[in-house]
Amino acid sequence: MSDPIYKILPAPLWQEAERTGALRGAPVDIADGFIHFSTASQAKETARRHFAGMDDLLLVAVDPMPLGDALKWEPSRGGDLFPHLYAPLPVSAVLSVRPLPLSPQGLHEFPSDIT
Repeated sequence: MSDPIYKILPAPLWQEAERTGALRGAPVDIADGFIHFSTASQAKETARRHFAGMDDLLLVAVDPMPLGDALKWEPSRGGDLFPHLYAPLPVSAVLSVRPLPLSPQGLHEFPSDIT
């Protein structure tokens, strides 16, 4: 298995994905035409830039292998390559779903395995 990729999203969107079997994406994903993901090293900055102060978020770890050719690595922030999925995310590709709580300082508290 390759290294997991990560999706940060509000809990209600994940609950809908579990109900239907696939994540269609957050509003920004739908508008952009693909589901935005981050690597472990990109996830904290993604949270800071796009989810600052938001509560009730989840960190969804995904195995990229079953996503096949629908997963593209494309330049974004500062030329870094980010994983973008041009298809719904099947729940079966998800490795784990963990809460992403806010610290008293208002920053998201990531699991220790996310650098």
